[in-house]
Amino acid sequence: MKFKRTGAEKSTITRNVNDFVEKTGNVFKAVSILSSRSKQINEKMKEELLSKLEEFALDQEQLDEVFENQEQIAVSKFYESLPKPWAIAMQELLNDEIYVRDNKIEEDDESVESSESE
Repeated sequence: MKFKRTGAEKSTITRNVNDFVEKTGNVFKAVSILSSRSKQINEKMKEELLSKLEEFALDQEQLDEVFENQEQIAVSKFYESLPKPWAIAMQELLNDEIYVRDNKIEEDDESVESSESE
């Protein structure tokens, strides 16, 4: 995932709550969706960062030497400069890039189908 190209803000900005209510129906559902998506994005970022930092892992013999690795510092600074996961999730929700599946509706449909088949 290209976290840099999401168009999300890097700093906190004021949002109109009504924009989120229009997308989801209520504020609580919007917060739940944003929370879930933020967790997903955070996990992807973490996995990507850890995989890149594995290249710089030190052997036991090298632990005695303390030195700066400029490439490792550059990778870390890049990830620090990315928009936060919650900002990316907000941008995705506002741009209709998030698919939301309502489990309650699916469960109701299944119970209706099972009662009809009896």
